[in-house]
Amino acid sequence: MPVNIPRDLPARTTLEAENVFVMIDERATHQDIRPLRIAIVNLMPTKIATETHLLRLLGNTPLQLEITLLHMGSHEPRNTPAGHLDAFYATFDEVREETFDGLVITGAPVELLPFEEVDYWDELVGLLEWSRTHVYSTMHVCWGAQAALYHHYGVPKRELPAKLFGVFDHEVLAPRHRLLSGFDEAFRAPHSRYTETPAAAVAAVPGIEVLVTSPEAGLYLAASTDGRQVFVTGHPEYDPETLHMEFVRDRERGMATQPPLHYYVDDDPTREPHVTWRSHAYLLYANWLNYCVYQGTPYDRTNIGRD
Repeated sequence: MPVNIPRDLPARTTLEAENVFVMIDERATHQDIRPLRIAIVNLMPTKIATETHLLRLLGNTPLQLEITLLHMGSHEPRNTPAGHLDAFYATFDEVREETFDGLVITGAPVELLPFEEVDYWDELVGLLEWSRTHVYSTMHVCWGAQAALYHHYGVPKRELPAKLFGVFDHEVLAPRHRLLSGFDEAFRAPHSRYTETPAAAVAAVPGIEVLVTSPEAGLYLAASTDGRQVFVTGHPEYDPETLHMEFVRDRERGMATQPPLHYYVDDDPTREPHVTWRSHAYLLYANWLNYCVYQGTPYDRTNIGRD
């Protein structure tokens, strides 16, 4: 079923070429089912690429979605044209009186900073608090997951000796959990980060269950027992070239970043990437939309948070 997005959003051309079902408002109004309202808080500097990554996964569902893109009003993006933000994005202040069935909070390239030193931290804290009463289920991704675990539960992050960079094997710890419906016992997923939130610290939080870990990458997936908060420490949304482009960017900046592990054919950065994570990425987002959002959110969205 389709994702309802603006006619002129740049991601539309890419998604339609890949047969992802997208539609515009004129067509959506002729359907009798209520669409799910999904907001995406895009904290990534490459906002257009991140939109495409996430919409590709969100569009692989039999549910109709109405997407709202959000950016931090207290932060001035340097890598996204102002016209793009004006045309397709709202700020938190503009939607704080609204309710959403689902929310995705992306990662951000600020993980080496203490949380409180991020220039939009106060605004993000306000949004995280708002999400408790105005969103039915929130998926937090990479730094977004670290930030939420720190704010909501006081779980700190810690710096790694070197950048965790590549595509790693993961082990399913809770095979009967609804988020993992259809998952293999082991699967692969990308990571790109300098810090981690220890799995043991998350497992010690009452009401949070650790669902997937990796021998090399540590914590990957955790969720609240009611499914209303989901934490993904990797980047299942990445397309085939994303890690390669990050590697090239780091090297061009004079950084000593090593090639992403388990990513290129034969681990040779002169060869093409070997894509091994896409099916489970689609499955994770489909399961979240179905089991954590659609199956629980009230038909009348104004009832979200009234409990």
